[in-house]
Amino acid sequence: MPENQALLLSPNSVLANALLRTIDILRPRVQAARPQRIEFVVGTQINGAPHLGTNLVQTAAFLLAKVARREFSIDTTVYFGALDNAPFEVTLDPDTHHAYQQTYFHALGKEGIGELIDTYYRDFFESLAEATGTDYVIETYTDQQASPGFRAEFLRTLEHLDGIRWWIAPSHGVVHVRVPCPECGWAEKRADRTKLVHLDEDGAVFTAVCLDHGGYEAQVDPEDGGPYLDLATLYRNLVKERALGRDTSVLRVMMKGGDWAFGCQLVDGALGALGTPAAQMPMRIFTPQVLAPTGAKLSKSLLREHGSSLLPADVEPWMLDTTAWQGSTDNYVDALVWLVGELLADPKHLFRSFTVKELGRLMSVRPDDLDARPRAHEMGIYKRYFDLIASGRKTTEIRVNDSSRKKIKVGSLIRFRCREEEVLTRVTRVARYADFEEMFAHEDLGSVNPLASREQQLANVRQIYPPEREALGVLALGIELV
Repeated sequence: MPENQALLLSPNSVLANALLRTIDILRPRVQAARPQRIEFVVGTQINGAPHLGTNLVQTAAFLLAKVARREFSIDTTVYFGALDNAPFEVTLDPDTHHAYQQTYFHALGKEGIGELIDTYYRDFFESLAEATGTDYVIETYTDQQASPGFRAEFLRTLEHLDGIRWWIAPSHGVVHVRVPCPECGWAEKRADRTKLVHLDEDGAVFTAVCLDHGGYEAQVDPEDGGPYLDLATLYRNLVKERALGRDTSVLRVMMKGGDWAFGCQLVDGALGALGTPAAQMPMRIFTPQVLAPTGAKLSKSLLREHGSSLLPADVEPWMLDTTAWQGSTDNYVDALVWLVGELLADPKHLFRSFTVKELGRLMSVRPDDLDARPRAHEMGIYKRYFDLIASGRKTTEIRVNDSSRKKIKVGSLIRFRCREEEVLTRVTRVARYADFEEMFAHEDLGSVNPLASREQQLANVRQIYPPEREALGVLALGIELV
């Protein structure tokens, strides 16, 4: 690429025009809610190898968590919702022509789902967590729907079914609630004969018809993890977002692919019909859609249905099956972190779509030294401290002990950045203290800052970290130049 040619050229948009930086989209909610933690929520169907679009959303969640932690001085995590209720098999009743489906969970069981997560996501997430210094948790939809909070929220929506049903099912007003047969785990795909027959303060009773076992009854109790609730996509998101929004001490940011921008207006309509308070309305960030040359979303399901003849010429194998990437998991993650980092650098780049050809071009022009750069925890730092580290005079770095520091140990590499400059260091020791007072009582002042007194250093560090951040504990890291 010519030296003066921009890597990316993106047109302005209404949203991008309102933002100086991508992270600013969170600022109104952070200012209003003052959350104790920000959790970036990303859901993925567990139905085989992920494609590029899926990994873009996940990488954006981890990178935004890293940026938000630095920007707002609030602890951040990533929550991965493993949607194991995706249809594994669909069959047709030859007599009634009702379609029945079985979820991945019912077909494979808990261990089978665990194996799929381990095969396609565990190493990827571990690598992302290391690259961004961000913790994550994984919860399957099976576990989520069995939780008392989810079930209580589901039961509340049933009390307002007339108000939400046209939002959840605009074409016919029939909300599909699949309650799989307790004997075999199969359920009517469109839940045509699943009926809500009773609802009171103790729960709800549904009746349904199984292909093999005939009619059955299912009672939903908020304190009981059964029966299984296999909710249709919009309904599932409505209940999930309502349940997650109850805890206002945590700001949940829903990370979704760009195609969700159209569907979320229906979810928002249902949230409004339920009287959801403004403070509990979900915060969402939509990542770029990955497009075929026709402008349509790159879809693995479409290719499965219609064959490889629809495969765009510009699609590389790894874009549809990211396990086909020619390199290690860390190599793939480093490439994605670089790519998504470039998109996050300007709101105009993130809030748009990309063809597979353009994404392929971007990946091909990533820095030559990217693969050779050692993995390191990255920390921004003021110029005066950067110069002291680079000269070897500052050998102890002070940070608060938030979640991003928990993985730092002796031997870890830390790359300090200041504007366009960077310096690589190795951790020689790790000491943890309750607060800055205790830390300065034990650490060598000259190793922290040889140019300032104890009083000056204490005042400086407390200008950087407010009391609520200091309350997380203090970390003193011995460092040496590499």
